[in-house]
Amino acid sequence: MYAERASRLTGAVVWTNTPTRPGPGRVLPDGCMDLLWYDGRLLVAGPDTRAHLTDGTPGRWAGVRFHPGTAPALLGVPAAELRDRRVDLTDLWPAARARNLTARVNAAPDPATGLERAALSRAADTGPTDPLLARIVTALDAGRPVAATADALGIGARQLHRRSLAAFGYGPKTLARVLRLQRALALARNGTPLAETAARTGFADQAHLTRDIRELTGATPLQLLRG
Repeated sequence: MYAERASRLTGAVVWTNTPTRPGPGRVLPDGCMDLLWYDGRLLVAGPDTRAHLTDGTPGRWAGVRFHPGTAPALLGVPAAELRDRRVDLTDLWPAARARNLTARVNAAPDPATGLERAALSRAADTGPTDPLLARIVTALDAGRPVAATADALGIGARQLHRRSLAAFGYGPKTLARVLRLQRALALARNGTPLAETAARTGFADQAHLTRDIRELTGATPLQLLRG
């Protein structure tokens, strides 16, 4: 069973998941990175360019999903280094530091609470995220073209690409595509017909929407909606 709630860390989400059915699961690209807990270990989920298929291992998972662009500053790792990867925290941080944080999370009343406390502590230590990153996300999520986004922000296309790689794990075109996927699925899950969903989210037509979703997720819109 999956459950989530808004975190006290601005823009983040705290979630737990205990699979109730055997077999692999499908985690869709969303532009985010997660700090994960499983079986007493801490891992980091990097930004995905395609659906991540879980191995179906039973047990409880917990995580903090960070708003796009905010995790690299908190974790001290450029997002592009973790693209499409799941990595033990001990592979990213000095061993003693990773062990200390793992012990603090494991000592909390529950892992989700421990992860949220850890995220809040890291945010207090690192300070606010570069506001430009939130403006990039807002512009692309609104469907603004990449070139127009760069112009509106007063930066060149190359600088936008470099900043996007470090903060989001991929260039602005891929980020825009992932954000559009999430907008389309949100509309469809609320009952909007697929043809209307395609028109409202910037696809040429329903066939274009179906192709793009299949490429990003490995499934058709109807398969995802049934799931």
